[in-house]
Amino acid sequence: MPRARLRAALLIAGVGAVVILVELFDTAGAVAGAALIALGTLLSAPAAPRPGTAVVNWWGMLAAGAALVVIGVPLGLWLDTPGGLLAGIGGALVVVGVALGLP
Repeated sequence: MPRARLRAALLIAGVGAVVILVELFDTAGAVAGAALIALGTLLSAPAAPRPGTAVVNWWGMLAAGAALVVIGVPLGLWLDTPGGLLAGIGGALVVVGVALGLP
């Protein structure tokens, strides 16, 4: 995968994580942030490190964070605290994954 594409995909996920963590917008912002994280994760999947390599698995962190955000945002509509915690932890994992994955 070309570096420019990987950078763009990771920046898309990073913007989504910032929207989730800062909570600039209400429910619509959280849904948009989760969608951006999911899109960035899917677009960066071809550049994921191969299993068994000695490289830090940044994509694993990105995928785990995306899963937590995708679960936490809808859960936050019914149970505010657990949903917000899951989304916050997932957003933090996405930020770390993006930081480690940027070429």
